[in-house]
Amino acid sequence: MVGKHAGDALPAEALFDEVLFERRGRLGVITLNRPQAVNALTAGMVSAMLEQLTLWADDDSVAAVLVRGAGDRGLCAGGDIVAIYRDILDGGNATADFWAEEYRLNSLISAYPKPYVAFMDGLVLGGGVGISAHGSVRIVTERTRTGMPETTIGFVPDVGGTLLLSRSPGESGTHAALTGAHLDGADALFLGLADTFVPSGRLAELAAALETQPVEAAVARFSEQPPASTLERQREWIDACYSGDDAEEILRRLRAFGGETAGPAETIAAKSPTAVKVALESLRRVRGLSLAEALEQEYRVGLRFLEGPDFREGIRAQVVDKDRTPHWQPATLAEVSRDDVEAYFAPLGERELQLSSKETNHV
Repeated sequence: MVGKHAGDALPAEALFDEVLFERRGRLGVITLNRPQAVNALTAGMVSAMLEQLTLWADDDSVAAVLVRGAGDRGLCAGGDIVAIYRDILDGGNATADFWAEEYRLNSLISAYPKPYVAFMDGLVLGGGVGISAHGSVRIVTERTRTGMPETTIGFVPDVGGTLLLSRSPGESGTHAALTGAHLDGADALFLGLADTFVPSGRLAELAAALETQPVEAAVARFSEQPPASTLERQREWIDACYSGDDAEEILRRLRAFGGETAGPAETIAAKSPTAVKVALESLRRVRGLSLAEALEQEYRVGLRFLEGPDFREGIRAQVVDKDRTPHWQPATLAEVSRDDVEAYFAPLGERELQLSSKETNHV
């Protein structure tokens, strides 16, 4: 079980199965504690984080918050997709409930009234992006491998990822979303998913400095110039190939352009055609929306994917059976009609996620 504490009752170090909360000086520290699963998020972890962050927001003894991952593999590999797979097979509501709570956590992090520092070291994928890239101080390292790889498992970016990637320079976010590529720290900075580069070997020193020093000064002392971004170098062909709203045309341009576009073309061609088209539509529709509105749209789309075949099949092929040979339905982009895509965005009625100011204003 994941433990919970009242603000003043929190001891110097509180150890739970899945997440650690501790107060070090004026710093509240959250450590995701499932290193064997690269700290993949469970419902219990999300609920505990939501509660503790709400308490710390009103605690004058906590000046800033730090989130990091246990072990040496990464901050967070995303949500627990094996649990999602089992819930799909059981026809349960656990995944819908998990997403609703997770999206409330993402919204809280985005509006947090104190510096929220995320160590985006190692793997930071999917839900890991949701608990880091919405924060106010986002730190990457030479070990960072981040991204939204959902199309690989027949799903689409969520946790506010569609909004984040829609704001990336040019069409670089579209490229990242459709290919699901793992990106390094320099690319994360270019995309706008992070702010600062700090060598991984200095994170422990930075964490110690944050206990007593103002966040801005401590981070500035340890930050360094990042390497060059590959995505920034590729900006010309990315913008040329990914503009527009037609997935088939994007694929045609990538194949026609030649050179280093051949890899992304084949990567996208191997993804779920439905996921590719709905991800593209999601990125286009989210422009100009608030984070709350974006999360509501992602929830609407996500529940529709739970009802379809590709999300279940993608998890099976990649994580359960690990045969890496998903059988998508439909199998080609041409078979996914405009009506099919629009159906993913239709209102859910009573099942809608309502992220009103009343519900999300924990702080």
